[in-house]
Amino acid sequence: MVDQAIGMVVALGRVSPDQAWTVLREVSQRTNIKLRNVADLILVWGRTGLLPADVRTVLEDVLDRLGPTQIPGTPPDD
Repeated sequence: MVDQAIGMVVALGRVSPDQAWTVLREVSQRTNIKLRNVADLILVWGRTGLLPADVRTVLEDVLDRLGPTQIPGTPPDD
């Protein structure tokens, strides 16, 4: 399950697998949600587009730090 979530972050966040692992780990730490539960949320997000706002905010922050990405379903920066 964590491997699938890493793949999802790689595909949608346009980062390397190592960076995706870092993303999952940091989202888990910053939201105080167990890593496997963050992985579940990421997989649900990939299927439905739904992601809790607090997790989305942290995910965007971490991905922004790793490079220029645009998370699907978010408005573009102006």
